[in-house]
Amino acid sequence: MTNKLKNAFLKTADVLVENKDYLTELDSAIGDGDHGINMARGFTKLAEKLSNNSYNSNSELFKTVAMTLISSVGGASGPLYGTAFLNISKVITDQKAELDNLIAIGEEAVAGVQKRGRAEAGEKTMLDTLIPAVDSLKESHQQGLDMQTALVNCQAAAKLGMKNTIEMQATKGRASYLGERSIGHQDPGATSSYLIIKTFIDQFA
Repeated sequence: MTNKLKNAFLKTADVLVENKDYLTELDSAIGDGDHGINMARGFTKLAEKLSNNSYNSNSELFKTVAMTLISSVGGASGPLYGTAFLNISKVITDQKAELDNLIAIGEEAVAGVQKRGRAEAGEKTMLDTLIPAVDSLKESHQQGLDMQTALVNCQAAAKLGMKNTIEMQATKGRASYLGERSIGHQDPGATSSYLIIKTFIDQFA
């Protein structure tokens, strides 16, 4: 499982590099215009590190991911993503993932981003992708849905959450300086979060 997760991170790096210009375009409208560059650089560094090393546990892998992103992704994204993955490293096991495990992982990621970014849902941030994704997993668990269906629903919820940021007014970060002018633009952090979630689900669904 650890090697499969490692490969998912390598694929995620490819996806973020492929979407570097798109993320930069989104960020240029409401931010510093460097989100795509920062994410591509950080995940390229991560891919190099992962390719040259092997890992004995999922926890070790995620801790490595966290520390690499914190040190190599510029701006606020490095600490935010790094904290999310560091939190995950504390709860992820080496057993085959069940839905309740995925919920715990998602909750820890959200908690890390909330604590680091001092943000909540509805503020036009990456949380507006992450929180709906986790809520979807909880709903699937309550309904007794199988893992495949739960993952499909999770990806759809994450995508909808990302799209919903278009109509939100930013109240956090550089985008908040624009006030109402931030409305009408998709949040770049919510977009990179969706790309990560989608890539992982595509690898495991």
